[in-house]
Amino acid sequence: MNVTDAVRARQSIRAFLPTPVADDTIAELLVTASRAPSGGNLQPWIVYVLNGDTIDRFREFIAGRPGDEPEYDVYPPKLWEPYRSSRYELGEDMYDLLGIPRDDREARLARVAQNMTFFGAPAALFCFIDRGMGPPQWSDLGMFLQTFMLLAQEAGLDTCPQEAWAAYGPSVARFVGAPDHIMLFCGVAIGHADRTHPVNALQSKRRPLDTWATFVD
Repeated sequence: MNVTDAVRARQSIRAFLPTPVADDTIAELLVTASRAPSGGNLQPWIVYVLNGDTIDRFREFIAGRPGDEPEYDVYPPKLWEPYRSSRYELGEDMYDLLGIPRDDREARLARVAQNMTFFGAPAALFCFIDRGMGPPQWSDLGMFLQTFMLLAQEAGLDTCPQEAWAAYGPSVARFVGAPDHIMLFCGVAIGHADRTHPVNALQSKRRPLDTWATFVD
């Protein structure tokens, strides 16, 4: 699989098969992903992997637990255009595939809660960063995680990056034993997509090139 194919094939999977993923496979992907760009070679990513019995114990630990005070905003408050419409359309497309009407608040909340099960994935990782790091290092995290997800695609694995875990930072840190000087950025579900599940037919739309790129004369 070349890079273009991996980019086009990668999608955020929201229903996984229980098929196991070997620790050695995840370790190899992480080592290769660590070649991602990193300003000053700081390599600010700090990763905790959950797999097998550990992810099952974590699901039991987090089930029904109220969220913590988020340590950062996943989205800016009162989103403006065109960002508001992009986010709204993605949500509506997903609920349409699932057959959940707009007024069924209970069903929508239940679907959102699936984030906290990693959508049934057999493995996952949590990515932390030192609290003293700034926006450039957060950018490095994004490049590292994208590299990891594309490598996973090449290896026949599917993923879902989940910033929703930002609302459970202290709880996650407590479970994995993370020290106080680092904070949770996101989680990533890892496994094999359940292609029979309608939610995995979701294809997010992208705005046209001429709305966000300018070729300067």
